[in-house]
Amino acid sequence: MRNLICDLLNPLRQWLDNLEIHNPDVALFLYRVIPAQCPFARDIKLFGYTVLHIPPLCKLNPFYEQLMGLRFRAMCYLVDECGMTI
Repeated sequence: MRNLICDLLNPLRQWLDNLEIHNPDVALFLYRVIPAQCPFARDIKLFGYTVLHIPPLCKLNPFYEQLMGLRFRAMCYLVDECGMTI
């Protein structure tokens, strides 16, 4: 079952990996929308004491590596091609 899911997701992963950025507006949008770090880690506190820690779940996202690569390519485009400082 796991192999079937991986096989179904591979075309989208490859598309994300091969996506080239040639537009500064698109690059800036991607850079702003894709977070640099996982925003899902949370500490649940009760009366000032941490009772539960929810770890970041980004590594469970099947497109995590591709999205981080896409954000990095967008950032590089903005810096190298557009001369922006980030």
